[in-house]
Amino acid sequence: MAITETISRPAPYLEAAGETLLGLTTALTGKPVDTSAFAPTIAGQGPLTQAAQQAAATQAGLGTLQFDPTTGAVTGVGAGTGVAGYQPFLQQAQQYMGPQAYQQFMSPYQQEVVGATLSEFDKQRQIAQQQISQGAIQAGAFGGGREGVQQAEFGAQTLQDRALLQAQLLNQGYQQAQQAAVTAQQQAAGLAALQPSLATTNIQQLGAAGTANLAYQQAILDAAAQGKQTAAYEPYQRLGFLGSTIGGLISGYPQAYMTQTQTPAQPTASPLSQALSGAATVYGLGSLLR
Repeated sequence: MAITETISRPAPYLEAAGETLLGLTTALTGKPVDTSAFAPTIAGQGPLTQAAQQAAATQAGLGTLQFDPTTGAVTGVGAGTGVAGYQPFLQQAQQYMGPQAYQQFMSPYQQEVVGATLSEFDKQRQIAQQQISQGAIQAGAFGGGREGVQQAEFGAQTLQDRALLQAQLLNQGYQQAQQAAVTAQQQAAGLAALQPSLATTNIQQLGAAGTANLAYQQAILDAAAQGKQTAAYEPYQRLGFLGSTIGGLISGYPQAYMTQTQTPAQPTASPLSQALSGAATVYGLGSLLR
């Protein structure tokens, strides 16, 4: 009776490709990937960001900042004045307040103006006084009591008018100095209010420029890490492509070839052979021979 053994195997070229894929996979997966080459990295702070931080610290009255040479982060703050950027203007504004604030705004030429004005006033009064005397002479009353009364009244009025004029000049100078002090105080207070706004704008501009630069530097690091990661996993991608290709071939060509192995057929035994075989079994070959 013939025995047939059937073995289903893929096509020889597919079987060879599978063995190659298995060998490559075993070799590649046995080698670990060095992920440190593309580990996440944070970009350090640049000089623009550091300048913005230093400007903010100075505005707050702090000292010089110390930065880490590797990351650029702030590691320490030096001793500062403790005076904020706007405080000098407030202190200046305080000097223009109070009852004596006007004195520093008194014009150095005020006495000259007052003196010149009073001198002219005295000159005009002397002319008027001479006119009184001349009128008395023409009237024939020079040295009389009427002239004396007129001279006395004129002199009293002159003193009164002179004092009033001087007071008006001094008051005018005081009012001008007082207004100048108020103006200076308002200007200093305005600068105190304006200075933080300007400082903040400057800090924001530096900070925005620093942020943009930091984002660019981070993008460079990320792109470099992505490139290294792509290079590290490129062999796996090629292996995956090879595996998908072989899998596609196997799924596209599912026919397997068959090998058959046949054993030789045994000849049919004759009656004599069967008898001899039975006898040999029962009695043994020696009994038959005897």
